[in-house]
Amino acid sequence: MKIPIQINENSAEPLYHQIENQLRSLIVTGQLGEGTHLPSIREFAGALNCSVITVRRVYQDLENEGLLRTKQGTGTFVAQVEAGDRENYRLKTAQEAMQAAVQSGKAVGCTKEEMEGLFREALRVIYPK
Repeated sequence: MKIPIQINENSAEPLYHQIENQLRSLIVTGQLGEGTHLPSIREFAGALNCSVITVRRVYQDLENEGLLRTKQGTGTFVAQVEAGDRENYRLKTAQEAMQAAVQSGKAVGCTKEEMEGLFREALRVIYPK
C-alpha cells in the first residue's frame, strides 16, 4: 500500500515529525480507515527514503496515542478511533501546526500584530468566503 506522505527535505521540521503529523492526519480524517494494514517499518522507511529508526519512532508514537496497533507477527494496523477522539486529534493537529507557524514567525522577528495579520490573510486565502 502506498501511503501519500510528502517529505520536505528543506523544512526545519524534523523528518519523523513530518511523517508522524501526516500519518496522524490520514488516520484522523479517515483517509486510512480502521484496520488498514500499514507497510512494515522496513518497507515504509524504504519508500520514504529514511531510516528504519525514524519510522519505528513514528509507529511507536502513534501506537502510544492509540491510533495504531501492532499484532506480533502480523503487522501494524490503524486502530479504531472514536468520534470524540477523532475530533480531539483533529483540533490538536491544527493547534500544533499553528503553534509551529507562530514559532517560525517569532524566530525571524515577526511581531504579534504581524503574525495576526498573516493568519487573517491565510484564512482569507484558504476560506475565501
